[in-house]
Formats: sequence, structure tokens, C-alpha cells
Amino acid sequence: MNFRLTLIASARSSSRLAERFDDDRPLDPAGWREVERVAPTLLPLAAAGLRYCSPSARSRETGDILGFMPLAQTALRDCDMGRWRGRTREEVETREPGAVDSWLADPGSAPHGGESLSAFINRVGDWLDTRPAASDTRMLAVADPGVIRAAVTHAMKAPPHCYWNVDVLPLSTVTLTGGAGKWRLCVDRETQI
Repeated sequence: MNFRLTLIASARSSSRLAERFDDDRPLDPAGWREVERVAPTLLPLAAAGLRYCSPSARSRETGDILGFMPLAQTALRDCDMGRWRGRTREEVETREPGAVDSWLADPGSAPHGGESLSAFINRVGDWLDTRPAASDTRMLAVADPGVIRAAVTHAMKAPPHCYWNVDVLPLSTVTLTGGAGKWRLCVDRETQI
């Protein structure tokens, strides 16, 4: 069976300079305004029969502001960053020189004690490949940008290191159609914020 899954990147929860590994902060005021500004273009997606989201605060809030009332899926949580959770890249590099470079270079490594990039992509891919499909099923998922990068990497059967070549901006959308092992990618729109 084929289905259509539109992935919507959650709004921002902090400025780029304040980003932290595995950050689960709620939307900041700028994020709220961004969602409200783009809502008219995203609201038609509410017609989807199944609506999911990452369990992060920013994904749940983005979905709720849009009126999607999405069901949180544990498998759509962002990569488990272990002891790096909540730290900035600079903080980690100061405490563990070379560890971030090692993690970025080797998709199978997890120097932080959490989840490797390969394991993360596989987890998201497993969720994607097991969605219930009926003829003409439409679904949406509001997810953290990293989750969308993992889904695209899996769907395109790209090697894990290609994950770093996928940019996902807040409130952008991408649609995957098809089913397990037979995905097609449709870049829908980039919402200007």
C-alpha cells in the first residue's frame, strides 16, 4: 500500500547561538510568532487522517498551535545525546576535546554514551517503514529537524554520513510517498520566516 506522509519541521526553541545538544526547551516567543505567521499555509495539512509529532516540547507546541492535535511518538524523539544533553558544542569540545569530531566523522560512534547516528536513523526509519497504510492514506508528523533529516536519509537509502548534508529549516515541509523500501521524496515548500 502507498501512503503520503508530510513532515513538518518544528519551530525554533532558541536562537542559533543558544543551541544545545538534545535540547527539549519549549518554543521561544520568536518560535510562537513564526508558527502563527505561517499557520495559514500549513493549516490545510490538518486534513490528514493520522497526525503525529516528536515528543519534544517544541514539536508538540508547534502541532498544537497549528490545531493538528498530534499524537506524540516515542520513536520520533531526537537523537539521544547521552551526557552531552543540554550542553553547547563549545562546552562539549572544552570538556572532551576531539569527541565531537569523532562523532561527526563516524556514524557508528557514540562518544556521548547515547545513541549513534546510525542507530538514530534506523530507529526513525523503522517507524517510517511500519506506518499503517491504507489506500490513499494521508499522514503528517511535526518533528524536530534532526528527525526529518534522519527520515530523508533513510527514505533515500543514503549512507548515514549523508545525514549531515540535509538541511531542515524551522517550519519547512517535505513529503514522502510510497511505503517501506520504496520511497519518493517531494520537497513541498520552504516556509519563509
